[in-house]
Amino acid sequence: MEKCSFARVGETMYHEKLENGLHVFVFPKPEFQKGYAFFATNYGGMDMRFCLDGVWHSTPAGVAHYLEHKMFDTQEGNALQDLAANGASPNAFTSNDITGYYFDSTEKFEENLRILLSFVSVPWFTQESVDKERGIIGQEIGMIEDDPHWKCYMNLMKALFQRHPIRESVAGSVESIARITPETLYACHKAFYDPANMVLCVAGPVDPEHICAVAREILPKEAGPIAVKDYGEMEEPRAAQSLIEERMEVSAPIFQLGWKGDAKRNGEDRLRQELVGGLALEVLLGNSSPLYARLYREGLINQEFGYSYESSSGCAFLAADGESRDPEAVRLAVAEEAARIGREGVDPDLWERVKKGVYGNRVRGLNSFENLCVGQAQAFFAGHDFLQFAEIFSAITKEEAEALITGWVTEERTALSVVRAREGEGQR
Repeated sequence: MEKCSFARVGETMYHEKLENGLHVFVFPKPEFQKGYAFFATNYGGMDMRFCLDGVWHSTPAGVAHYLEHKMFDTQEGNALQDLAANGASPNAFTSNDITGYYFDSTEKFEENLRILLSFVSVPWFTQESVDKERGIIGQEIGMIEDDPHWKCYMNLMKALFQRHPIRESVAGSVESIARITPETLYACHKAFYDPANMVLCVAGPVDPEHICAVAREILPKEAGPIAVKDYGEMEEPRAAQSLIEERMEVSAPIFQLGWKGDAKRNGEDRLRQELVGGLALEVLLGNSSPLYARLYREGLINQEFGYSYESSSGCAFLAADGESRDPEAVRLAVAEEAARIGREGVDPDLWERVKKGVYGNRVRGLNSFENLCVGQAQAFFAGHDFLQFAEIFSAITKEEAEALITGWVTEERTALSVVRAREGEGQR
């Protein structure tokens, strides 16, 4: 077993690759009573087209999320109920990239870990249960489609990207999930729920060797074939369209403003770009930036304003969102500030303040077992270690952030999604 020390952040991680291909990461925390386990597969909402055993499959949107819902069903009952009965707090989620199952508990941790590993690795679906779930998920889809913020975000994805599957909702649509059968779910489980395509991350008062022993006992002994994913042709830098507008029940216009970036291949370069992107957003839009002060003073944004750097396989972008009486004015102001930074650069004092603040927030986040485990799983699938950020962060220069801003925040890469009040309702 490999012991990985990250001296800059005072963390130790143990890593072992089992014979079946599963990677296990353990963060021992003997001073705590509660333990946390996260079992994840490198399979998310975007992974609709793949090749397994030489055969290409095109699946409907929403299969990964549907599968997540159904995995808790077992021949004996329901794993969610079993975990809860043991004092655990279990749950799961599906993102664009991954599906993860997790729990935390102070008692019966090993027993709960066995339940987690068992139900995720052994699928059990019936036609009746799949049909029943279709109605439940259909209701979920109806609720999110009525959410103006969700609609605004999905419209931004459609405005930024011509064909990348990030354009599709993780949950799918009522029409797409109608095509999901038990056979579809079994095929996708075989393709992606193999130990060699998965990771187990554990934090708490546990012995790393014992965690590996439990995994060896419960999971398949050998690795199966791994599906090859296909996201289509590489996206060009230009946004698919500059503006999408929608009318819904809102009291004030809400917006999502995005800038299409250049996707990095998995590895340290991807992590570095993530860190540079986060810093670029802080100096451009953060509450210490000149632009934020101006937009707030002029009443173009309020406390709902937020921003993020996001990346998935084959795509990367910056986004800002909030309420505004004039989203187009926000778009113009950001473009002007990016051009100014291109001419004058970022103020050195602002850069140092931002860099210290961002690093401090990231380190404080390590106090959360969930952040450690989920972060390591996501990082591993992206080709690096979560705690590697500390070494890279210190070397990032102001010029890198400036280059990203001037390279990405351009007219051709910009898209704006706006949801306004329906005619005759609220503000227009």
